[in-house]
Amino acid sequence: MSTTALLPTGFRDRLPPFADAAARLEAAALAAAYAYGYERADPALAEFEAGLAGRLKAARAQDAVRFVDPVSQATLAIRPDMTAQIGRIAATRMGHHPRPVRLSYAGPVLKLRASQLAPERELRQIGCELIGLDTVAAAREVVEVAVAALEAAGVSDISIDFTLPDLIDVLASGPFPIEPTQINALRDRLDAKDAGGVAAIAPAYLPLIEAAGPFETAHDRLCAFDAGGALTSRLDALWKIAEGLQGRVALTLDPTERHGFEYQSWLGFSIFAGGVRGEIGRGGTYTIMHEGGAEESAVGFSLYADAIVAAGLAEVDRRRLFVPLGTDPAVAAAMRAAGWVTVAALEAGDTPEAQLCTHVLAEGEARAV
Repeated sequence: MSTTALLPTGFRDRLPPFADAAARLEAAALAAAYAYGYERADPALAEFEAGLAGRLKAARAQDAVRFVDPVSQATLAIRPDMTAQIGRIAATRMGHHPRPVRLSYAGPVLKLRASQLAPERELRQIGCELIGLDTVAAAREVVEVAVAALEAAGVSDISIDFTLPDLIDVLASGPFPIEPTQINALRDRLDAKDAGGVAAIAPAYLPLIEAAGPFETAHDRLCAFDAGGALTSRLDALWKIAEGLQGRVALTLDPTERHGFEYQSWLGFSIFAGGVRGEIGRGGTYTIMHEGGAEESAVGFSLYADAIVAAGLAEVDRRRLFVPLGTDPAVAAAMRAAGWVTVAALEAGDTPEAQLCTHVLAEGEARAV
């Protein structure tokens, strides 16, 4: 193959029918979000590097592809994540808007580097952000919208894994104090479920390793661990959020899961689906920065369209109706109005097989090939 047909590592062309499936997934998810009041924002693909990096957390700022703008001579950055851009829009262009602000979005993101397990560098991100609140009611709505968006896109067998990103900070400053220099090490060992490592740093935290699994069981264990009541408000909030999802999706709880939730505040959640390796979405509570340093609460989620389509969870409908040469255009139009995709023969000798059609129009009816 000629090198002119090759793409850089981490990039790929999206071909039919999978590109169509991704577009339908995106449209269905955004339509579901719109029904809950989330209106679409479409941020710029690139921004001034200084501004974007200031809103991205450190790890994600390192993911940004940078280049010099020949017009302004300033360094620009291509977004590696759209959440920070939605925060910028809410804080500036929509800073005067009554709170909460509900926004949805979809578009490509670009990462400077990737891992061997996840080599893709160009991805499509779909999501919603609720700016101005991170209450239980706000978080419950956002999780509900995430599930509704996936269901509208045809994704089933959904499961949600909750976590409490600030758990160790709360406990370390309250009932189970430890040296500040040991907090990061403790987080790492708990995240890795390393009982020996946790015991060497702070044995009192060992029960947290067992407080993970199916939601109700894990929640009960975490309540039993929280004898002093330092986590009562968070545990009550988790229960209320999960209540509306019982019987609809599978629920789990891993209170010490930290990887990827470094910038979330009191709530984080990962979304999974049967047949997919890894997450298909992620969300939680966080803060956005206003000019002058003021912070504002927010909660949101992002979905990963590529993972969903690659796993075959999005609808890939290739039902195509072959319209023979000389067919009355009004008949073909009527078939399109009835929901068919029509592929017209443009020259003699064209066939349904050549046009990858599943049906052929004969005597005004669709007949299977």
